[in-house]
Amino acid sequence: MTSPRAAAAAGVLVCAALSLGGAAAADVPGDPLPLPLPAPATATVLDIHGAIGPATARYVLRGLESAAKAGSRVVVLELDTPGGLDGSMRDIIQGVLASPVPVVSYVSPPGARAASAGTYILYASHVAAMAPATNLGAATPVSIGGERAPAAPLPAVTPAPKEGAAPEASGSAMEHKVVNDAAAYIRGLAELRGRNADWAESAVRGAASLSAEAALKEHVIDLIATDLPQLLARIDGREVRLGERTVKLATRDLRIVHAHPDWRTQLLAVITNPTVAYGLMVIGIWGLLLEGYNPGAVLPGVVGAVCLLVALFAFQILSVNYAGLALVAVGVGLIVAEFFYPAYGSLGVGGLIAFVVGSLILFDSDIPGLQVARPLIGAFATAGALTIAGIVYLAGRSLRAPVVTGTRGMTGARVEVIADFNGTGRVRYGGELWQARSSVPLSAGQPARIVKVEGLTLWVEPQ
Repeated sequence: MTSPRAAAAAGVLVCAALSLGGAAAADVPGDPLPLPLPAPATATVLDIHGAIGPATARYVLRGLESAAKAGSRVVVLELDTPGGLDGSMRDIIQGVLASPVPVVSYVSPPGARAASAGTYILYASHVAAMAPATNLGAATPVSIGGERAPAAPLPAVTPAPKEGAAPEASGSAMEHKVVNDAAAYIRGLAELRGRNADWAESAVRGAASLSAEAALKEHVIDLIATDLPQLLARIDGREVRLGERTVKLATRDLRIVHAHPDWRTQLLAVITNPTVAYGLMVIGIWGLLLEGYNPGAVLPGVVGAVCLLVALFAFQILSVNYAGLALVAVGVGLIVAEFFYPAYGSLGVGGLIAFVVGSLILFDSDIPGLQVARPLIGAFATAGALTIAGIVYLAGRSLRAPVVTGTRGMTGARVEVIADFNGTGRVRYGGELWQARSSVPLSAGQPARIVKVEGLTLWVEPQ
């Protein structure tokens, strides 16, 4: 029989043996565990095509934020734009300047342009590049104070203004303020990035433009590349400033990722299109008017209210001339007043003129894509003119029609003599018996007509 001490000692020896065996087994080399592969480095591409508006600014800002979170090494802005709204442009530039990821502006594909607001964005980027057969410039502000800026020629190359040269004296004081502000803004961007500041100012003051080759010679851009892979290869190893630090770009063989706008941005782009916003406004006004004419129809009121609210939201974001908006509202009101107070077209014609003029000056912008389509204005104006013409026609016809009510409507009507009389008798008119007087004798059943009405007595004569 084994003693308790012997059993305990045996247990200790067994545990020690197991521990040594486990340690020896752990020291035996085996197959290494598979490690996760690192994600390939990427270059995020954002497309800026067409006029720059609130939707474009939202898309670029969200794209820069997403690229920073995803760890992209560089963000490429592909530019092909005629320009855009000043507020949206400045939002994009502020996002580029604050981006923790280097931003490259690339005017592409061949035949594209970076005009007006696009030139500012190009100057603000860490690296500026262009594809062959592209151009940039013409950065003069337009539609200052609701007026069209005077047309200026767009030469291929415009020399920079000489030092000490006095600015042109043409234009109003407000125009000079806006142009000087824009010139100082783009000069500051040029000095920040070390680019040609004199030419940048000439692009604002003289609407100068440059081709890709000329821009490279004038030190406006950093390089020319035919496509994105060549662009990434040529900027590899270039040093750029990110805030207070210098970063060396490592862009060769990066995986290119195109970031497309989400559905919210696409919806914002649709409703902030001036043509769409203008159409929604007109539909909203007429929908509410139809609901007022037919209370309880519900559908016109609901559609009109929704369309009008969406249009007002778009107008709040866009650059709207409120004098034009007021003229449109007054014009529609005068056309509606023609329904209730027929003035032979005077109210309607005045309202139509106010409507057309207000539509033409509704948006303070000469930039393609940020204007109300002229055919749409013509269509609404034609519909208003036809409505006014119909009102005038109906009013004129009602004036020419014979009166069918009251004593005037009874004059000339046919009556039937009830019994023979000479002077005073009785006749039948409209199923009723009336006291009648006649200057000639009448016999029973003889047809006669009413000459005039005096109180309840009819003056008749043979028909």
